[in-house]
Amino acid sequence: MPNEITVAGIRLPANVFLAPMAGYTNYPFRKMCRELGAGLTFTEMVSAKGLLYGSEETKKLLFSPPEESPRAVQLFGSDPEVMRSACESEELAPFDLVDLNMGCPMPKIVRNGEGSALMENFPLAEKIISACAKSGKRISVKFRTGIREGDRMAAEFARLCEGAGACMVTIHGRVREKIYAGPVDFAQIAEAKAAVKIPVIANGGIWCDKDANKMFQRTNADGIAIGRAALYRPQVFAEIAGYEEPPILPLFEEQLFSTKELYGERFACVFMRKMAAFYLKGRRGVAEKRRALFAVPNTDELLILARELF
Repeated sequence: MPNEITVAGIRLPANVFLAPMAGYTNYPFRKMCRELGAGLTFTEMVSAKGLLYGSEETKKLLFSPPEESPRAVQLFGSDPEVMRSACESEELAPFDLVDLNMGCPMPKIVRNGEGSALMENFPLAEKIISACAKSGKRISVKFRTGIREGDRMAAEFARLCEGAGACMVTIHGRVREKIYAGPVDFAQIAEAKAAVKIPVIANGGIWCDKDANKMFQRTNADGIAIGRAALYRPQVFAEIAGYEEPPILPLFEEQLFSTKELYGERFACVFMRKMAAFYLKGRRGVAEKRRALFAVPNTDELLILARELF
């Protein structure tokens, strides 16, 4: 069962979080996951440079009404001063916690020296965390256990984060080259937990209550963060919390209405077709059903089809 957790004075109702996911953790999805039991949710990955240059697309990622409290944003970049300026910006003023992405394995991010590339440059990573902490914001850091198979960097990098001013770390228990495949390195997360005093959140390979319990037992982590599993089955938060799991159809309907209201018809149709495809996982005839989904031209017809499928 989840427990309450306090992070730098922020009291959270559960130590089971929704991990930030680029392209998916917009406000309607975060809201749904909170209602299902997530103790904290994060925005999609936001570019510090995008904020600095006033990108409207970047600003859209930051929509978060006052009722979403406390609020957490994930930020990425590789320039300490740009990152600090982003933390001090008006756009991030409403957010209680800024999470620094130092774990993204995607090549286009790594090539720019961002995300997990920062784990290959400890001095720069330290400068970024320190600069952001000087903004006065609560700073957390998400990273991986290393770059290549055999790396054992988690404990050392966790100590670096704590020393530079981070109030929490989240560790994805795989190296960068594994992306999201293969077993989770519980031992490294446990080593990091033993190495620091700040809360350590474990991430990776958590698909159900059994996985969550295993992660807690094997790592002694203060909390867990769930990513991909929530895309396929957001009710995973209810399962871990011990609540009755609601059926997917009413959840989908509310998510569709909220997404359309906030982002408009075109975005809602494209995005919610993808979400419906995720929610079909494990059902019979999935390939045919997904083809039908992606042929739907608007949200009205998408809703009709979803009511048939779910």
